[in-house]
Amino acid sequence: MSTVSRPTEIRLRKSAGVVAVSFDDGSRYELPFEYLRVFSPSAEVRGHGTEILQIGKEQVKVIAVEPVGSYAVRLKFDDGHDTGLYTWPVLLDLGKNHAQNWERYLQRLKDAGYQRKV
Repeated sequence: MSTVSRPTEIRLRKSAGVVAVSFDDGSRYELPFEYLRVFSPSAEVRGHGTEILQIGKEQVKVIAVEPVGSYAVRLKFDDGHDTGLYTWPVLLDLGKNHAQNWERYLQRLKDAGYQRKV
């Protein structure tokens, strides 16, 4: 039986624009709001098995982090999005694969002809 890493701390750091997550395996990630929004595990973003490109999310902010049972958190964004449940495996994956995911996202924006406004 494999053990799932669990967060030991989840902190909303509004001034830094990140959600900081520390896991019981010692890993720690600072996940930017835009990154969390565009990689939301919700059906709105994931579609039906296909990742839907989210554009214009550069200024989005996380306004609340709400626990969901003992397995996930719901992030509430200031653009009204709040349907994704960030389970512990999802958060860990987003942390571990941040650099690769972010590069893929930037390339997809470029391919779509979108210029980020930061």
